[in-house]
Parts: sequence; C-alpha cells; structure tokens
Amino acid sequence: MQIAKVRGTVVGTQKDPSLRGVKLLLLQLVDEEGNLLPSYEVAADTVGAGVDEWVLVTRGSAARQILGNEQRPLDAAVVAIIDTIHLENRLMYSKKEQYR
Repeated sequence: MQIAKVRGTVVGTQKDPSLRGVKLLLLQLVDEEGNLLPSYEVAADTVGAGVDEWVLVTRGSAARQILGNEQRPLDAAVVAIIDTIHLENRLMYSKKEQYR
C-alpha cells in the first residue's frame, strides 16, 4: 500500500460495463516525509474519500478483490481514509489539523 492525497475525480461516460457505479479518484502520491510526489494515478474509491483527504491505496489483484470482482480492469483502489500518521515520534499528518 502507498499513501496518496486525493486531488480530484475522474469521470468517463463511456467505460467498461464492470466499472459502472465505481467512483474514480485522481491521486497524487506522498513520500515518507509527507511531501507530494510529481506522480499521479487513478484509483477506484471504495471508502467515499473526498478531495484533499489522505488515503491508502492498494494495487494489483488486491485492488480487484476489494470490489469483489477479479474481472474488473482495475490497477488501484483506495481502501482507507487516513486520520493520522505518526513517524518517529512526530505527527506527520493529521486530518483534524488539515481542516483547521
């Protein structure tokens, strides 16, 4: 799994039938210091995440299993919304502090 920040949504009117009803999010990956990386990816949202929230993203067969169908053409899925991250006795991220 990797940490990412939700930057936006992706909408496609024409898509594989197995993706109907699946919300897609545009994610920007985060490094171990909490800095945003220049790379982005699209992931299926399984937890109702919103823009600017930090999330955990999983990839590969684990992402397909989350939505209960190994036949979906998915590479990544958001599996958790992060509340806090503590790293080496310091608060790296707090959802509560972000929205103050």
